Amino acid sequence: MHGLQRMIASAVALLAALAHPGAHAADAAPAATPATTPAALPPVQDFFSNPQFSTVQLSPSGRYLAAKLTSPNGRERLAVVDLSNNSALSVASFHDTDVGQFAWVNDERLLLDTVDMQVGVGDARYGPGLYAVNRDGSQFRQLASRRGDAHAVQSQRLLPWHTYMLGQRGTQDSDQVYVLSRKITGPGQMEYADLLQLNTKTGYSTTLKRPGDTHDWLLDSKGEPRLATVVENGRSSVHYRDPATGAWRELGSFGQFTGGKGSFRPLAFAPDGTLYVVTSAYRDKSAVHSYDLATGKINPQPLVELEHYDFSGRLIMSQDKLLGVRYLADAQGTRWLDPAMQAIQQEVDKLLPNTLNLLTPPSRPETPNLLVESYSDVQPRVFMLYNSANRQLSKIGASRPQIRPGQMGKQDLVTYAARDGLQIPAWLTLPHGKDKNLPMVVLVHGGPFVRGGQWGWRPDVQFLASRGYAVLEPEYRGSTGFGEAHFKAGWKQWGLKMQDDIADGTRWAIAQGIADGKRICIAGASYGGYATLMGLVNNPELYQCGVEWAGVTDIKLMYTGHWSFQSDLPDAWKQYGMPHLIGDPEKDAEQLKATSPLEQAARIRQPLLLAYGGSDMRMPLYHGKKFRDAVQKTNRQVEWVEYEEEGHGWVLQKNRYDFWTRVEGFLNKHIGSSQGEK
Repeated sequence: MHGLQRMIASAVALLAALAHPGAHAADAAPAATPATTPAALPPVQDFFSNPQFSTVQLSPSGRYLAAKLTSPNGRERLAVVDLSNNSALSVASFHDTDVGQFAWVNDERLLLDTVDMQVGVGDARYGPGLYAVNRDGSQFRQLASRRGDAHAVQSQRLLPWHTYMLGQRGTQDSDQVYVLSRKITGPGQMEYADLLQLNTKTGYSTTLKRPGDTHDWLLDSKGEPRLATVVENGRSSVHYRDPATGAWRELGSFGQFTGGKGSFRPLAFAPDGTLYVVTSAYRDKSAVHSYDLATGKINPQPLVELEHYDFSGRLIMSQDKLLGVRYLADAQGTRWLDPAMQAIQQEVDKLLPNTLNLLTPPSRPETPNLLVESYSDVQPRVFMLYNSANRQLSKIGASRPQIRPGQMGKQDLVTYAARDGLQIPAWLTLPHGKDKNLPMVVLVHGGPFVRGGQWGWRPDVQFLASRGYAVLEPEYRGSTGFGEAHFKAGWKQWGLKMQDDIADGTRWAIAQGIADGKRICIAGASYGGYATLMGLVNNPELYQCGVEWAGVTDIKLMYTGHWSFQSDLPDAWKQYGMPHLIGDPEKDAEQLKATSPLEQAARIRQPLLLAYGGSDMRMPLYHGKKFRDAVQKTNRQVEWVEYEEEGHGWVLQKNRYDFWTRVEGFLNKHIGSSQGEK
């Protein structure tokens, strides 16, 4: 049982010395600055360092395991383990970047790209590139350039830098894969994405004829292109490619951002050729249905529906059978359609009774090996291997082995009524061993038209809980995942009913005795930053302080931008999405002014921590600077920090450490435990 664990430990130690020919070990990363926290508390680095172990995949046969491992120098490399003899080999590493995504091409070969985890967005100079290598480290080949260098591309027969992995499983029985080549016209602006069939050994590629300005492609279960989603003039249309003739025909067309009657999202093709789609055509919550390609109709009887949630997930398939469905309810789960897999799930759950356990079988199994990802609200992900023949479970590695579950806070999904009666779900995390009269952080998710959270361990939430704070995360109206009515109730409600939902959740926590009404701070990033500022404006009686990072400070600025910075908000979103979901800059001008934190800055008198990335193209720096200058005219309790090289969030460990250390000090000063003793 422990042989694989010892082998992986040895592989990690060897990675610093094992490098692919042509790659060199990077200089050692500088040591992190020690956190200035009490000795009894887990340090900030435990929460916000890069995972020590991430992304594990079984080969199609299940004979080999590929994993990204962090080397002593901080760079992530790709290693392959032969599970028949527990031998490990580093097969891909780079002196100036990290291995990014990877996928098995077949049982002998892998495809990978890169991502530099040691530079911020503002300092990034290269694309992801594209590479292939055999599982024994041989036949390493670069397939796409990392630079916009036309001469290098031409002379070395490389695909251009804007070539990307597709993220879907191919045939896995040849050296061929499909990749994307995107026509990018500016930051956040993609005109279309070509689909290329690429030979990973020769580098030769051919381009598939597309039916229009295609943004998304879907392969069938045999790994062949079968569907394309075309986006033109605010409409999304789904096109089907006939396997016999190669001709395209349209299946349906809907609003790109607003959907419409009968709208659906293609999910996957099963091995028997059935197309499954996700739609809310028959109920408020979207579900998985089969689609009849001959009649163009959706089967009213769902394959999978969740009582309280929209479907989000994927089909789990072998080469010739639909095995089950992975879905997200309050937490991730699996509905196995295959009795054998259901029996294995029960075996694993008995061995790991205190965690949620996600099983992934190989696609072309020749062994009894299955991958297991195990986690809970207090335990970050741990990767394991389960042998269904001898029923042995072996630990491969842990994403954050330094985290001690006994120090973490328990998380629950709660529901409260908004003032108009709408039921609002929310995630509540309480400090270990405490549940009453607590200082609380209301943490508002970004988006806003996304789902905010799910049951499981999160670094920001658990860091706050470890410092003694209750954390409330409302899934306010406009959040997705809780039905179409909940989503549409948030249209054009920025700063209005969406904001009321957050305030009503805060009052609920006070009424329940969970939160001390005199020690509450509101916090969030992006839209969550906007809601933080509007919370301080609308409800000064509720919030004693605010922490806002990378946030929207004026809706009109999202439309108009600023001469000094370029935004990556797509033009189509501004033209076809924002006027309907947020507000029209002309028709709704008065509402947008009334719900602008910039316009209302003089009303904010509470202490405020603001943080922005100097290279943020989603919410460029002018959002933060204009608001900072406005609010400081009437508020002397404003702290400002700028991370020059960062974008829309903090990529670099040193900046995560710095920011959350600042947050800890700010909260302790204004609502922390010392405040409760006064």
